[in-house]
Amino acid sequence: MNAATPTPAPEERTTLFQRRHVRRQFGKTLGHFGPALVLVWGIAPVVIGAERLTLLTGLEAAVGVVYLVLMVREMLHLRHHPFQVERVAWLELAAAAILALEGYHIWHRHHAAELAGAPHRFHVLPWIYAATACMFVVLAFRAQQLTGRLFLHLHPEGFAVRTGHFGRAHHLRWADIAAVEPAGATDVVVRRTNGQEHRIAFDALHDGTAHRDRLLAHAQKSLKQAE
Repeated sequence: MNAATPTPAPEERTTLFQRRHVRRQFGKTLGHFGPALVLVWGIAPVVIGAERLTLLTGLEAAVGVVYLVLMVREMLHLRHHPFQVERVAWLELAAAAILALEGYHIWHRHHAAELAGAPHRFHVLPWIYAATACMFVVLAFRAQQLTGRLFLHLHPEGFAVRTGHFGRAHHLRWADIAAVEPAGATDVVVRRTNGQEHRIAFDALHDGTAHRDRLLAHAQKSLKQAE
């Protein structure tokens, strides 16, 4: 696996990745076997002959084939380009399609039974599938944005950084900074002109030490020029 990240330009906004990013992405991909099982459960009655093949079940099977192809593609992508995030997560969209189709299939099956005389009942499973499908759609179009929450942006006026998904971003300007000093193997301490201090930790990040050193080098050069 090629886990190397390209060296960015000094003023480039760099997306940061957590140390376990690749392992978590593989785990997320394997977690998509859940919708695959839903698909198998949905078309099983057709396979065993309990139901006839319809346009709906044929569409489910076709989406399922696309889904499996996308799952293999996702694993190959993670193997060769683990730190390249696509603009649209197509595997999530395929999972959403499977869940939406199967939810509708279940609802249609019970609706047809009610029309044939069965008592009316509220079935929660189609709604659960629909809600989960909506979640997958949101993830499909926001995956790149969520990944980009961790970043390091070095620019002539200062720098900005966020090293934790739930932490706040630091936006600092050289005019407000007295010093930027290393702390331990991966952290920096930013001392402001008003006496405040900020500790920024890179230890949980992939290539955290390299990113920390880039920040230190940028700060040393910029603060020296400002003297």
